Amino acid sequence: MRINRQNVWLNCLAIFLVLLPLSVFATGDSPQQLVRDTSSRMLAAMRAGQDGISQDPARLYLLVEEIVLPNFDFRRMSQWVLGRNWRTATPQQRELFVVEFRQLLVRTYGSALLEYADEELVYLPFTGSTDAKNVTVRTEIDQPGVGVIPINYSMYRSNAGWKVYDISISGVSLVTNYRSTYGSIIRNDGIDHLIGRLAERNRQQADG
Repeated sequence: MRINRQNVWLNCLAIFLVLLPLSVFATGDSPQQLVRDTSSRMLAAMRAGQDGISQDPARLYLLVEEIVLPNFDFRRMSQWVLGRNWRTATPQQRELFVVEFRQLLVRTYGSALLEYADEELVYLPFTGSTDAKNVTVRTEIDQPGVGVIPINYSMYRSNAGWKVYDISISGVSLVTNYRSTYGSIIRNDGIDHLIGRLAERNRQQADG
């Protein structure tokens, strides 16, 4: 059951990412308005390169890397995913985990992005303050056969602009989802084992 649930969650995350623009994280404007005004960037890039992507999926991963992921704070996300295990990890273990966790997400949902290129993102009323350091932008997607999927993302204002530090889909956050799964692995086998499993999965996806 856990595997199926995680796959559903990652597929929903793919919907979010395909509609997430780069300039949503620019400073000075409403995060929600920036999402609304610039959400076509990722879609346009995917549609323009659809033929090339179908022949070489690595092109899609490059789009994800260039347009979406620079706006995520993967170090902060990794720190929260590991929880107290982050504090006991060595600097080398921390860096290795950040690298492998980031790569895992790129390849896991990157391959699913094209399925959701035609989905419509609905923006719910923004209830936060644009002057706040942390905001939540609430959205929904009405996916045929599934129903309405609430997709909310949490952002903080860094010196480099707005950064995503967590995503919640149908009430389940990325941080909470992975913290539970990875915490169990670390308790049983240690953090080096977890990093090794992530690295092996990344290699398999790259070869496949």
